[in-house]
Amino acid sequence: MNHSLPAPPKGDVFLRISAHLAERTDIATALAAVADEIAEVIPFTHADLCLNDGPGWLASYEVGIRTRWSRARTRVDVSPIRDLITGQCDYMLCHDAMQDPRQTFEGACSEPIFNHTLRSRVHVLMKVMGEPIGTLNISHSTPGLYTRETVTRAQHVADVLSPYFQALHTAEQAQRAAKVGQEAQAREEGLRRGALELTQTLEQERQRIGMDLHDQTLADLTRLLREVTAEQPLPRDELAARISETIGDLRRIIDTAVPTLLELFGFVHAVRVYLERAVGHEPVTIEVTDETDGAVDRLQPTVRTALYRIAQEAINNAARHARASRIEVRLEPLAPGGLLMTVRDNGQGLPAATHRQSGLAHIRTRARLISAGLDISNEGGCTLRVMLEGRS
Repeated sequence: MNHSLPAPPKGDVFLRISAHLAERTDIATALAAVADEIAEVIPFTHADLCLNDGPGWLASYEVGIRTRWSRARTRVDVSPIRDLITGQCDYMLCHDAMQDPRQTFEGACSEPIFNHTLRSRVHVLMKVMGEPIGTLNISHSTPGLYTRETVTRAQHVADVLSPYFQALHTAEQAQRAAKVGQEAQAREEGLRRGALELTQTLEQERQRIGMDLHDQTLADLTRLLREVTAEQPLPRDELAARISETIGDLRRIIDTAVPTLLELFGFVHAVRVYLERAVGHEPVTIEVTDETDGAVDRLQPTVRTALYRIAQEAINNAARHARASRIEVRLEPLAPGGLLMTVRDNGQGLPAATHRQSGLAHIRTRARLISAGLDISNEGGCTLRVMLEGRS
């Protein structure tokens, strides 16, 4: 079936766009106000603006369909438009984005493309005074709808939109900056409370370990002592088996209190062993990948331990509650000099029950304590990303 675009738009479309934008004071309502005019120029199922929002980050504003892209900022290196925003091309034109490796590469934030079948896609740069400020992105569910002419039309639209949205974005950033003091104070108070809660949890964990040592290990050793000193002691083989069981129980208690494997064999080995123990005999595919050449083991011990505890919590949720059949832990370099840890599963997602959300709260607290960025997606399973900026 042949698909074609409508005739080239009349010039008054761009005048109407300018008139609508002149009346708006925020990005979301401004984009919604000109959606119909953009559709006259280029039919779309979904359209959005991705604006530069700090080094390495993009903020998305959408019309047509609401997706995860506008719910949180996206890192440039995982964005489907990274080739355009990093200057590797002048525009992007996709016949079928669902099969385009530029859009669906490993680790890409491309779930909305598949969830909403965004096949035809065109992306052009938005510029002000020759400097890129972001991109205009237009998508349609019909494959092969857009052509090189569409790119030209999209660029005309972007050229009209750019100065208005740059002004609105600058105003938005100024308002955000005005709240920095209050937000910093709130974060500090939240961190203090979180650290207090974590301290209380650790104290409860120490008490639990003490009870385990008293009720289990001490009791086992006492029983062994009686059996060794009895008039008719246990046979040697049976006694050795009892002692091995007690040593195994004690090792599990120690591993809970101190991540021994982490200290002895490194992060990747410790996580892989924990994964194997967490899934047990269940038919779960597990994978642990380090693409950082061991950078995680060169972190400060407290930072590395916090990452390990975060990985434990995510693995626990995937293995015990989410009914996942695949769990993956991946370490990747994050420029400049940082590190990204991703824990991904294909299970039922994050827990909804309040009593099961303490682990998520601990993850957030641990991330704040090491000044790490945290992104959690609950689409198609759970994907948890912890982003550590470059540090010595």
